[in-house]
Amino acid sequence: MAINQDNGVNEGISPSIRTVSHDGEKNGCQQSQDTFAQDESKEQIKSESSIQQEDDVSSHTLPAEDDVEKSDTAKDEPPDGGYGWFIVLGAFLVQISSYGVMQEYYEQNVFGDKVSNPAFQLSFVGTLISVFANLMSPLATILLSYLGTKVVLVLGTLLIAIGLFMAGFATEIFHLYLTQGLSYGIGMCFMYITIMGIAPQYFSRKRGLALGIIASGSGIGGLIFPFVMTPINNSLGPGWTYRVLGFIVLACDIVACILVKDRVKRPLFQKKKLSDILKFEVFKHKPYRIWALAATIQLMPYFVPFYYLPSYASWLGLSREQGSALVAVSSAMNFIGRILCGFVADRAGPINTSIIYLTLACLANFLIWTFAYTYGVLMAFAAVFGLVCGSYFTLVSPLTASILGMEKFPTGLAFVILFNVISIFGINISNAIEDATTAEPFFAYKMFSGSIYAASVLIMIWLKFTVNRKVFVKV
Repeated sequence: MAINQDNGVNEGISPSIRTVSHDGEKNGCQQSQDTFAQDESKEQIKSESSIQQEDDVSSHTLPAEDDVEKSDTAKDEPPDGGYGWFIVLGAFLVQISSYGVMQEYYEQNVFGDKVSNPAFQLSFVGTLISVFANLMSPLATILLSYLGTKVVLVLGTLLIAIGLFMAGFATEIFHLYLTQGLSYGIGMCFMYITIMGIAPQYFSRKRGLALGIIASGSGIGGLIFPFVMTPINNSLGPGWTYRVLGFIVLACDIVACILVKDRVKRPLFQKKKLSDILKFEVFKHKPYRIWALAATIQLMPYFVPFYYLPSYASWLGLSREQGSALVAVSSAMNFIGRILCGFVADRAGPINTSIIYLTLACLANFLIWTFAYTYGVLMAFAAVFGLVCGSYFTLVSPLTASILGMEKFPTGLAFVILFNVISIFGINISNAIEDATTAEPFFAYKMFSGSIYAASVLIMIWLKFTVNRKVFVKV
């Protein structure tokens, strides 16, 4: 614009001057244009250089952020082994150390002449153990949040040891209620909730196998401890039997206290709301509600065959040794079945595996135990039922975790175990039905177990299609 205006002003000047002036203007204009072009070129180069630098910075920054995200993901991912197997060993030792009350010995040798109906009164010792081992699970979860894994494990170990040692000095039945029922039961709850909550932190793809190995510990304990307790009872009496068992359990639990630890440290000794620890919103999740119902139902018939197999063998005219052999075989197969259950769950999914195992347990009750009138058939039932009946104990942790995720898993596990208090009375319900019927002895037990397992299968199928409507999918 300035160049055009200058040309217009000089129109009245002489041609020669105009020419000179025009040439000068032309040269000046050319120089201005060149200078302007150079400046513009420099500006463009600077701009391009700046953009290039930004691109370079950006190209180096983005991979760094990706690396950080990948690093965080790698840290969150369970190792599926490594130190996790030491966690499994410690938890396995805790499970081995669980066993029942020495009811028969106390009934015949200690309280037989002191109280009326000692069998009935002593049966409440085992009931109290089961009640407190399940009832105190929310408290154990709260203590874990405030005090941490190690402290709760030590508390559980002390309660178990004190309960067993003091039970050795029991002179009245209510002493056993306080020592073995209350102290031992609460201690077992603290230990169980802790170990079953820690193990899933270390495993993802092999979670079922790890939990299966842990759960199999109680099968080994049920197989070994009766053979340990009987000779000690016969030679030293019940008092020293409890003390010896106390030392064995104390040794196992101390090893667990040393080995078991959180994979990621949690903040401790902080003021927290109860709602931050026990996340009651888990009950808003429909699959969890179905699972809680299924877990409660499927555990009710579990103890019935174990409890009545020796009595049923005696009714058939079998010897006491044959009855003991049935329980031993069932416990041994239970050990194998729990590990196998975890192995299958890692491949087929915990819900599918639960459906398979519960179906087999149902068929074992209906098709084998119902027609078991000889030692051979009864032994077949003991083996098959022992193999498939323990799926709940293997799958309760991985199934709860798969439904809720790890953040809400502790709360979900605590409430599922709390509801097991209802399942404890499965034996009492079946006994009431047996007394009310006029069918042959033990027939009501067979039908009760088979029917409840059938109901459990239907509820688990409901859960499966609630989670995923596809039939052949891993859930």
